[in-house]
Amino acid sequence: MSMSLVAALAIAGQASAFEPTRPVEFVVASGAGGGTDNFARTIQAIITKHNLMSKSMVVLNKGGGSGAEAFLYAKKNEGDPNKLYFGTNNAYLLPHVAKMAYSTKDLTPVAALAFDEFLIWVKSDSEYATPAELVDAAKAAPNTIAFAGSQSKDTDETLVALIEQATGAKFKYLPFNGGGEVGVQLAGGHVAANVNNPNENIGQWQAGAVKPLCVFSDKPMAKSDPVYDGKGWGDIPICSSTGIAIPSYKMPRTIWTAAGTPEDAIAYYTEVMKKVSETPEWAEYIRKTSQTGDFLDGAKLADFISTSETNAVNVFKTEGWLVQ
Repeated sequence: MSMSLVAALAIAGQASAFEPTRPVEFVVASGAGGGTDNFARTIQAIITKHNLMSKSMVVLNKGGGSGAEAFLYAKKNEGDPNKLYFGTNNAYLLPHVAKMAYSTKDLTPVAALAFDEFLIWVKSDSEYATPAELVDAAKAAPNTIAFAGSQSKDTDETLVALIEQATGAKFKYLPFNGGGEVGVQLAGGHVAANVNNPNENIGQWQAGAVKPLCVFSDKPMAKSDPVYDGKGWGDIPICSSTGIAIPSYKMPRTIWTAAGTPEDAIAYYTEVMKKVSETPEWAEYIRKTSQTGDFLDGAKLADFISTSETNAVNVFKTEGWLVQ
């Protein structure tokens, strides 16, 4: 466990006398309009509405290098308590698959507020009615069943590789620029499947163009109004019950400070984010995006990051993706 994680564990729950001394920068590790940008701007709006911070906030998008631009900015601003960094698991996974000018030692985790679920989706009229049928087809004809995902060596391809390792199937992975494009490719019949999160494929499901086969979670998703054909998110089976031995796969929505940020400042921001997570506006955001709301800080967050990183690195090693 890195020293930054130990520090986060140690300060969790401490009382805070810190107050920002100027407008707080919300540095977003993605471009405008993406999921991480929406995450940060929703939090900004809630803090403003409920007066949860004494200073205003400004959002800066630094999405270059799959988000590495934001984390390099953190390294250059070590110890600055007036900056927060918004990302996903990219904060701690990027240095494993590409040579980066920063490392996780340059960051200290504050909180995770939500988790993206991942599902196997196929076209609505697909010949594959179950995950087992899709897997069996990929075993019978290795490297021919096209599985679309966002980017290379990122969250989606990692999950597809994990499915292959768990089942012995071999898919043909095709990377695209984002979940929206991946959804269009599946709805148009250009690929056989994808592993989009709910928000990325809900439009196509509502239109009856695609259907979910299973969700990579240890429990069913929360009950919802029907999305299509009388079925909602809570009706989707979990993948481990369908023969794919992957108990859970989630992407956290995370907030960080730069290494060297004073402990009372981290405690202050942790308390603010906890209050954000308890508002009705946050509950509505979770509902609209079909994410799982779960606030983690301190030891729980450190444990999640450690487990998530270890599991991903094991996949990277098997696939030969680890940067040398």
